[in-house]
Amino acid sequence: MTVPAYSPVTARGPGAYLAPVPVQRRWRDMVRIWWREIDKLLLLLIALLMAMGIVAVAAASPASADQLSTARERVGDFMFFKRHIVFQMMGLSLMIGLSFLSRDSARRLGIMVGAVMLALLFVVPFIGEEKNGARRWINVGMSLQPSEFLKPGFAIICAWILSWRLRDPGLPVIAFVTGFFVLIAGLLMLQPNLGDAILFGGIWLVMVLLAGMPWQRIAGLGGLGVVGLTLAYLFYDNARHRIDGFLGGGTAFDQVDLAQRTITAGGWTGTGLWLGIRKMNLPEAHTDYIFSVIGEEFGLITCGLIVVLYCALVLRTLLRLVGEDNLFALLAAAGLITQFGGQAFINILVNLKLFPSKGMTLPLISYGGSSTLAVCFTLGLLLAITRRNPFLAREGGTLRDLIERKEGGV
Repeated sequence: MTVPAYSPVTARGPGAYLAPVPVQRRWRDMVRIWWREIDKLLLLLIALLMAMGIVAVAAASPASADQLSTARERVGDFMFFKRHIVFQMMGLSLMIGLSFLSRDSARRLGIMVGAVMLALLFVVPFIGEEKNGARRWINVGMSLQPSEFLKPGFAIICAWILSWRLRDPGLPVIAFVTGFFVLIAGLLMLQPNLGDAILFGGIWLVMVLLAGMPWQRIAGLGGLGVVGLTLAYLFYDNARHRIDGFLGGGTAFDQVDLAQRTITAGGWTGTGLWLGIRKMNLPEAHTDYIFSVIGEEFGLITCGLIVVLYCALVLRTLLRLVGEDNLFALLAAAGLITQFGGQAFINILVNLKLFPSKGMTLPLISYGGSSTLAVCFTLGLLLAITRRNPFLAREGGTLRDLIERKEGGV
């Protein structure tokens, strides 16, 4: 039973007022409010990609299971598919639960998770599990990659710091977030993890651009980025081998070359579910190269549809931010969608042999444990931050108008 919003007691004396009485909402009322404020189209696009991911992992699971099987032990053909269903359900529950949060609660949670994952990033090079020559994972009952959960935390923390400008325009907020990014990039290279360092750089670039960083400074920092990539090429063997393979065309046994031949093997319409042959020789068919498996079994038309869905999801988020009158919400949502879209398109470009191999999964589609939960965590925060009351008018205007309006006290 709900409590009345106003007290029946009559106010007495000049200037007297009735203290507001807290309104207790039932869970049904909370769901109605959530359904009214949530971006339903964004939610639908996410659900479509997750559904495609279930089918794609079902197609790729036998290939990965066959590669892990030995003469003594046979891995079930649908082991990865069954696990993927469990992680998808966990991720969906996490995402929907987070989308009920208010913006303030989402900000606090993002800052807290970001701080914890940053602390774990310091110890990963010492206690992390080593896979393929890199230490990026910590065993907590399952393999946890702190950098995956740090990405949304990084976007939230940077948005929070950059929004301080509204309170004190003299604060060097861009310098703060730049130093934060440099710290994270340095820790990632200790693992080493060049791919995630580049993705963090993309998130940082979008956010400082929106915050008004001059192009001259961005060009100067871009030059430092080129120097950093050059040093990585000279002193990071894994990066050098992948870049050399990409520029030199690779060999018949390179992963990106195998991926390219797999994605084109099915033509426009594909061979059909479980009828692909080339996927059986493709490493990481259920994770990094699942887009190639989709191309072989479901065709290039389906691959194009997936690209359209990713573009639609990114565009829908950006359109949702048009007229946003909250600087933190604008910056945070832009950073989160940059992370999601950037990871998706890097993975797709790798599969098309248009980008060096980076070891990134395809969000919402690839098999993954902690990576699936991290993507759903990101999208849950995004849904919470982009929630709006449709009955409230927005002031609109550009980001510069918003900053000038707040700084001028309007």
